[in-house]
Amino acid sequence: MKSTRIGCLLVFLVGLSACPGFVFAQSESQPPYDGSWESLQKMPIPAWFDDGKIGIFIHWGPYSVMGHRKNDRGYAEHLPKLLYSEPKSYNPFLRERFGATPPEFGYKDVVPLFRAENWSPQEWAKLFREVGAHYVVMTAEHHDGWANWDSDLTPWNAVDKGPKRDLVGDLGLALKEMGLKYAPSYHRERHPGFFAKQLYAVNSEPRDMIVREMEAVPESRLLYGPEFNYSKAFVDDYVARWQEIQTKYKPDFLWVDDIPIWTRDGNDIRKGKLRPEIQYFYDQCRGMITDFMNDAAEDGREVYVNNKGGNRNWPAGVGCLEKDNLKLKVVGTKWQSCTTFGSSFGYLAAEESPDYKWKKSDAEVIHELVEVVSRNGNFLINIGPRADGTIPEWQVEKLRAMGRWLKINADAIDGSRYWKTSEQTNEHLAFTTNGNTLFAIKMSIPSEPFVIEATKGWTPKNVHSVRLLGSGASVNWRVTDAGLEIDPPKDLGTSEHAWAFAIKTDQPQHHPNVIETDEDKALQGTRAVDLEGRVRD
Repeated sequence: MKSTRIGCLLVFLVGLSACPGFVFAQSESQPPYDGSWESLQKMPIPAWFDDGKIGIFIHWGPYSVMGHRKNDRGYAEHLPKLLYSEPKSYNPFLRERFGATPPEFGYKDVVPLFRAENWSPQEWAKLFREVGAHYVVMTAEHHDGWANWDSDLTPWNAVDKGPKRDLVGDLGLALKEMGLKYAPSYHRERHPGFFAKQLYAVNSEPRDMIVREMEAVPESRLLYGPEFNYSKAFVDDYVARWQEIQTKYKPDFLWVDDIPIWTRDGNDIRKGKLRPEIQYFYDQCRGMITDFMNDAAEDGREVYVNNKGGNRNWPAGVGCLEKDNLKLKVVGTKWQSCTTFGSSFGYLAAEESPDYKWKKSDAEVIHELVEVVSRNGNFLINIGPRADGTIPEWQVEKLRAMGRWLKINADAIDGSRYWKTSEQTNEHLAFTTNGNTLFAIKMSIPSEPFVIEATKGWTPKNVHSVRLLGSGASVNWRVTDAGLEIDPPKDLGTSEHAWAFAIKTDQPQHHPNVIETDEDKALQGTRAVDLEGRVRD
């Protein structure tokens, strides 16, 4: 480890700063957040996030070396755990690929094979900007205990092992040069159970093969553990690692994965029922968020937080609602869908096959983007790079298809807000607004005239003009008793998969009072995806 003294000091200072009653001494003036949830519920939505709409998510780490999942479907980034929990399923793969199985060959032995030898952060950043993204979220640490940054708190980091470079820092610099915002995501909340006999328990024990690996290579305990429980030592280290990311990289967003222990093993956060160890963890998380927000305020930076999961991590109003592959059916409070082009977040080699049946079409990607944005959401689309740092070509093609559509239709997405209704199913329409302009986005080929039913009662004076983005052809329209009727031109222009009609009106079209503020109600009817990435029908 680079500096044991620095690591211990960070753990001490962060643990102190997050304690209830601690005063965050940023400056002589009073910090804006006092350490309470009530204070954090007042955090504003940054303009860059509310306007940006499109983000890129990146799952990348030693698990990318393997790129495998049983049945070729599901979250491949969970493979480090599955090697030990399902040996009958994964030992044949390990023997064929690496010639050995745990304990002779385990996840610790995969780490040196993660080299990122063909990685160009500048090329990534350039691509992300070209395809219309405004911010990027990359895994700083997933559940596996591997740190993608230059860490003084663990030897299992990308500078000391594997790539031998600062993946988080180098990408951050490249993104900054391109004017993009950055969030190193943090998933360590599930680490105590990841290599343990019980996944979501306050106290567990390492699996037998993990014990044997740690006995053979003592340093591996710092990867697989060192704690297999939610002890004070784990919690203090959890906070210290984020504090190190925050201090070194000044992220624009604190992205934390959902924390299952809040509702497992005798805990029920929503009923205020937490075991002492978990209450301490919850209090420290509140302090960690408070420190992040106050640190940014002192620097004059606009930052934000996510509130992940069906059982949300934090009280409503603390950051944006978020869930894997989330598709609200209503206009909700600010939310974000982290979603994939295929079935995995991490690299899954099977997805490279042109015949992979769980791969979304370009049209499905565009339609999902439009539906999310029309309901006050942000579209955080994920890529899973290979271990060498290259992005699979099929994912690049999907990104570029999205980028081509956004280049034509950006006016309907960037800086947009929701309307009084988000959709009209009988015409396959979605709606967004920007100032006095209503955008009616048709997600089927507009070959016939159609009526926007929610404009019933409009008069000709309410409509100034109608045009089709991406087309120079004139658009005929008329106001009828049923609403505004639009006659699409024969020349539909250059857009594909969805066509946005810009309707300039005589008044602002945003309706802020249509939000479903009850997050439980907003989540009703959304697709259920479990913590392993399996869809529950």
